[in-house]
Amino acid sequence: MTTDSLELASLLCSRLCHDLLSPVGALTNGLELLADEKDPEMRKRCFELLEQSARISADKLKFFRLAFGAAGGFADLVDVRVAKAAIEGLIGADCRTTLGWMVSQPTLSKPAIKTLLNLSLIASDALVRGGQLDIAAEGSEIVIRASGPRMILDPELRTALAGETAADALPPRAAVAWLVHNLIRDAGATFQLSEPEPTVLIFGVSGLQ
Repeated sequence: MTTDSLELASLLCSRLCHDLLSPVGALTNGLELLADEKDPEMRKRCFELLEQSARISADKLKFFRLAFGAAGGFADLVDVRVAKAAIEGLIGADCRTTLGWMVSQPTLSKPAIKTLLNLSLIASDALVRGGQLDIAAEGSEIVIRASGPRMILDPELRTALAGETAADALPPRAAVAWLVHNLIRDAGATFQLSEPEPTVLIFGVSGLQ
């Protein structure tokens, strides 16, 4: 493993821990409240919050396992329904983002699935007030369009997506974008990113096999 690969792995682990900190912390707080609470209605509410936090944690872990991990439990082709379920779990927690799914084939290669998932993650993060996340794939092409009342894509993510940032200079928030760049580069595919707009963001990938 190269130094760049180790740096990227470290940054992705930081991202995973950051995203899990809130729901896991909520679990801890809920258990502490439950230990001291005697009122039946409040205990019921505590159990509901614990259930919600556990579900969010599990959904995030399922997503990151497929998006960041080796996907060792899958063959060379991955059922797109698995990817759809992972994205639904990722965006379902805040109930502010609606998913539009337009993927024609039943399976995609691991590189294509990982690219689709990580671009979806970047797009959903950019929807700071929620909105619409549309995902389309046909043949070797993937298009992801995010639209909402406010769209923010950090310039450092744009730079990382273009491969213009050295791995040892990556900020943690750009690790996912750097992973996408490497996936696309290694596959010999091409990548397009829309110009900055306040309400719309579009990613396009062609040549992914």
